[in-house]
Amino acid sequence: MQFAKRFLTSDDIRPLAQRSDLWGAWLLLHCWGLIGLAITGFALWPNAFTFLLAVMIVGSRQLGLAILMHEAAHSALFRTRGLNEFAGTWLCGHPILADMLAYRHYHLAHHRFTQTDKDPDLPLSKAFPTTRASLIRKALRDLTGQTGVKQLVAQFVLWLRLAGDHDAIEEAEAKERMARAFKGTSFGVSLLVNVAILTALGLIGAWWWGLAFWLLPLLTWFQLVLRVRNIAEHGAVEQSEDPLQNVRTTMAGPLWRLFVAPYWVNYHLEHHLVMHLPAHKLPKVHRMMVERGHAARMRVSPSYWHVLREVGWAARS
Repeated sequence: MQFAKRFLTSDDIRPLAQRSDLWGAWLLLHCWGLIGLAITGFALWPNAFTFLLAVMIVGSRQLGLAILMHEAAHSALFRTRGLNEFAGTWLCGHPILADMLAYRHYHLAHHRFTQTDKDPDLPLSKAFPTTRASLIRKALRDLTGQTGVKQLVAQFVLWLRLAGDHDAIEEAEAKERMARAFKGTSFGVSLLVNVAILTALGLIGAWWWGLAFWLLPLLTWFQLVLRVRNIAEHGAVEQSEDPLQNVRTTMAGPLWRLFVAPYWVNYHLEHHLVMHLPAHKLPKVHRMMVERGHAARMRVSPSYWHVLREVGWAARS
């Protein structure tokens, strides 16, 4: 809000800030519904194409769950606080091994200190720009499951250590920024939720469905699109306090929105201007900013391909 008032008035923002329980319910239904439809497509027409399509769609909707958890963390998914807390924790966070309450804590710090030395997300963007070879290596690690397995093992080991020694929590939080996301029993609950999902899919279809249509996407495609999202939002932008240059909005067509950038996550500059707005209002904020003559100052990329070139794809060595 502190940034938005430089460009928009309170009268502009107030109607956009209205939350809706119906919108929140629809977005959750849409996300889980697409997961169900993707798996149903394979069940009806089992072949290599529908299998790959299901893995990609489920992985993109796992990112969708992360985005909706992000919405709930900002109390923007539902109008009702209790619904935000319940849905963000149980319907969005735990299925993707995330703790919404812990996420909210450090994410608000990211908004407060965006692209400064105090930004807890700065390590995600500081490596860019990089080289084409580096981008390819990162993508291969993601798609082969190396990134996902490494993170899962690290989370499990950290959870065991913290669960066994509560005095170690402060030490771990001081040394590892993400440690707070897995303290106490939250990661254990997430594991149980995932076991339930794997079991349910195994009962609905073949025994391996849970591994193929939940764990595999979580360890592969989800990791890739999560990386692309992080790169697009803050990779190779100014490390400054300029709210129109320290974050990027990326234009996305239907296929990009289906497989990489669901639920208006590509309008990240607008989200940083007014972080408590429901995501479906962000395209309107973008149009308002353009109509009022701010387009030339805004960091906006025409596509995700353009972003990848900007952060290093054009650099061969």
